[in-house]
Amino acid sequence: MAEGESIEVAVLGAGAVGCYYGGMLARAGHAVTLIGRPVHVAAFAARGLRFEGLKFDEQVAVGASTEASAVRGCRVVLFCVKSTDTESAAEQMAPHLDAGALVVNLQNGVDNTERIAARIAQPVIPAVVYVATEMAGPGHLKHHGRGDLVIGELGAKLPAGALAQVKRWFEAAGVPVAISGNVAGELWAKLVVNCAYNALSAISQLPYGKMIEGPGIRDVMRDVVEETLAVAKASGVTMAPDTLERTYRIAEAMPTQYSSTAQDLARGKPTEIEHLNGFVARRGAALGVPTPANRTLAALVRLLESKPLKPA
Repeated sequence: MAEGESIEVAVLGAGAVGCYYGGMLARAGHAVTLIGRPVHVAAFAARGLRFEGLKFDEQVAVGASTEASAVRGCRVVLFCVKSTDTESAAEQMAPHLDAGALVVNLQNGVDNTERIAARIAQPVIPAVVYVATEMAGPGHLKHHGRGDLVIGELGAKLPAGALAQVKRWFEAAGVPVAISGNVAGELWAKLVVNCAYNALSAISQLPYGKMIEGPGIRDVMRDVVEETLAVAKASGVTMAPDTLERTYRIAEAMPTQYSSTAQDLARGKPTEIEHLNGFVARRGAALGVPTPANRTLAALVRLLESKPLKPA
């Protein structure tokens, strides 16, 4: 493919993360189709994606669909559905994927790439996502900070040059990308961050900057991080020695960000807690690693999920 040539891209699961990366690629001239819920798709079809960035506020022209079949003909598919929907979404798109398509997995959690790969024939590239975003209304993306990706090879071997090509496409669109030789460790590092922040932000309904200053919160976060690192080690995953300090610094980089779990709870939607703290608790139990802090946070979020929303 010639350098600078426009490609067709589909975003399966056009929520805040998918709209950010799809929107950046669309701004760079690629033909992007956002596949999502009807309330957003109607807005995309009528006006495009409203992309409220840190340095711009634009209506970005995109295609829009509610059907997984819209991946047909696309060179790249950004897979951004909730972890709870991984199997069903992969099965829905599988018959429609072009043979040469690349699927880039932008989900939370450490096992989704394998779950997707078990249901499609095309290669799956895991991506570790660090971006602060929210859907501020129908078809309206608001970006709060960061936006970088880490990609690598996990499990099945990728086509030669695939990682470098994906890096070029994203970086030409203004998205920093690092290629890691230990993407499993990077995925677990992101899981550490999610376990430390998501449930606490959801329970408190506070953004990271305020949440982390709460009495005793850093101690709770330390317990969560140490448990998750112990489970990672027992799973044979190599982690950086400064993971705890790197985790604390996320609040400085994204002080106004509410976790995706907090946003889900506020909207009465199911959360991904079973693939975050719940996953760590289950994996820890299977490996004989105690995880009381993760187990407690997962249980509290489950309770809040079962609580009816107050009338607006």
